[in-house]
Amino acid sequence: MQVLLMGTGGADGIPALYGTDRVSEHARSEGGRDVRSRSAALIDGTIKIDIGPDTHWQSVQSRTRAADWAALYVTHSDDDHLCLSELQYGLFPFIQNEELAFPIFSNPTVCKMIAERYPDWPIETHALEAQTPHQHLAYVVTPIHATHKDDETCFNFLFEKDGKKFLYATDTGVYRESVFGYLAGKQIDAMVIEASDGFHKTPYVGHMDFAQCIETVTRLRESGALAENAQVFVTHLTGNGGATYQEAQATLNPYGIQSGYDGLLINV
Repeated sequence: MQVLLMGTGGADGIPALYGTDRVSEHARSEGGRDVRSRSAALIDGTIKIDIGPDTHWQSVQSRTRAADWAALYVTHSDDDHLCLSELQYGLFPFIQNEELAFPIFSNPTVCKMIAERYPDWPIETHALEAQTPHQHLAYVVTPIHATHKDDETCFNFLFEKDGKKFLYATDTGVYRESVFGYLAGKQIDAMVIEASDGFHKTPYVGHMDFAQCIETVTRLRESGALAENAQVFVTHLTGNGGATYQEAQATLNPYGIQSGYDGLLINV
């Protein structure tokens, strides 16, 4: 599998739209890997993860085409991960397709939101259950229950293909014990995990800071959830977290974790 990180920022991106924090100002002046659009990914050019408000720009920047998508997996309903209006552009009258060309897989909340927004539009959705694998094309995909919201079963996704395993874990929070138990022994080859709060932990339990991210990755390694040489990258970083790209690298690298960045291509 090849995984393209199309975006690696939190809900307000970096630089934050209204932000004047140090990290946002650094990104404005320096550009490069410090500029982060809203988090999203693309596997093998065809399996899309999340469809946020930066989707069009990310596709332009990466020179990829939504017309090539064979499925869309949505982690949860927060609008930096699900920009509903982006779906309508895959149908007539914007293009000649009479139905959306790819199915959407997510939780019941997201599927209901799509149905309510587009009740008469031919959009195929599938409501999934946590820790229940299903087959789509060459991939076995398992939704993993994330600790993000009390009123919605938010998902991370474990993808398996050709003997390789990749876990996309944004808006994770610290996993429940049942999830740690489920993942134990999986021998995952690569993982993308959130560290939204960076150096500055907030009271909200639905995101992790660097310390919690390191603790989670360490536990996953010790349990065999991650393979011995598994690649690990962080995503969903924010200006309020207080870390530039290089500062994140300096903090995480000693623990075998890399800072992801927009445009990073991961070979699994």
